Amino acid sequence: MLLLLAPVLVACSTTEDSSSRREPDPRPPSSAVPSAPAAPSSTPPVEPAPSTTAEPGPVPSDGTPRRATLSIPGLDLSGLVVVPYEGFTDDAPGTAIQDRGRAASPHGPRGGTGPGGVGNYQVTAHRLSSTRAFEFLPSLRRGDRVHVEAGGVRYTYRITATRETSFRSPRSLREQRAAVPGRPGVEPTRAMITLSTCATIEDHAAGNYWSDEFDNPEHRIDKIGVLVAVQ
Repeated sequence: MLLLLAPVLVACSTTEDSSSRREPDPRPPSSAVPSAPAAPSSTPPVEPAPSTTAEPGPVPSDGTPRRATLSIPGLDLSGLVVVPYEGFTDDAPGTAIQDRGRAASPHGPRGGTGPGGVGNYQVTAHRLSSTRAFEFLPSLRRGDRVHVEAGGVRYTYRITATRETSFRSPRSLREQRAAVPGRPGVEPTRAMITLSTCATIEDHAAGNYWSDEFDNPEHRIDKIGVLVAVQ
């Protein structure tokens, strides 16, 4: 009899009462739950807003006209004497200075400012006569540096543009001699430079042989620059 009951007892041991059945907890014990790493934020870190204040530029001079020397490394030109005088570009006194192999810098009511001054520092020199100081000026490129030394200070300008001036156009001359080159009547806020020489070769190639009383051709080639350093 005992042999017959054994299978029945075993069968009962594998059968649970439905009223007492509990669903297994799918979660592992709390001690086995690994700590999850913090989810990366989808929001990029906040960077400080860019400053709206302009970076301080070089301090210009007071604009006093004075004797200076000019150097242009890109043209292998150094130590060109620049003589200041009261007048306007390529007038009789300025032409006489250029005829002596120097550069002329007009100042006064119809001229420009002095070395490093706010406004238009105007420097003119011959290209084909005397010492041909500005023979290669037309090849000066944007970004090239021009150094002017005066009163123990070196002013460095960066070339930014090229202009053409016509001696036969009053408007063109006003633009060349303006405190802001090319913009007559505009109040200057920066120290700028105009380097000017004749366009005789270009005019003659175009069949233009006009010249004024000082033998200047109609057109001038002007290189414009802005002050970028003072040492």
